[in-house]
Amino acid sequence: MGAPGEDLAALRSGLGRQAGTVPALWPFYTSPTDGHVTIELEAEHAALSLYGLHQQSRRRPMHHRGTGLGTALRALHRDDRFSQEAVDRRVAAAVNATSVPALVYRLRGLVTQLRSIDQPLDYDQLLQNIKDWHYPEPRRRVRRSWGLAYHSWGARADKDAPTSTP
Repeated sequence: MGAPGEDLAALRSGLGRQAGTVPALWPFYTSPTDGHVTIELEAEHAALSLYGLHQQSRRRPMHHRGTGLGTALRALHRDDRFSQEAVDRRVAAAVNATSVPALVYRLRGLVTQLRSIDQPLDYDQLLQNIKDWHYPEPRRRVRRSWGLAYHSWGARADKDAPTSTP
């Protein structure tokens, strides 16, 4: 493995490319494979690539255990840098994606926005969510989880929500 900046560049090199086709990412894969692209490898590739984009030029870690995507997107929705309507449209486009490639494509834009406000998220959880996106019932559970976190209300949700301020 190279220097951190080189590692992040290697991770970003997977953006928009199929799992297993980017030699720079091979050392980072941990999913077992018998030479075929599995759902796990596809999800890992997507999560690693998105993380590389998110962490680029950031000192603060952009992986934060326990901060699900819905919670992170709620912080984006509340930030003044982007209109709430525009964020709502992007979130709706992501959650309505019917394929993993479409989901990952839409997440790429959202991750770029999260990066701009220094809002971390849990990439282990995102990896699991991407794996689940392959199947109708788990996809519904992920959508529900993201939606409930994104549209949460009440004092406890507001108190516990991470903010974009370091």
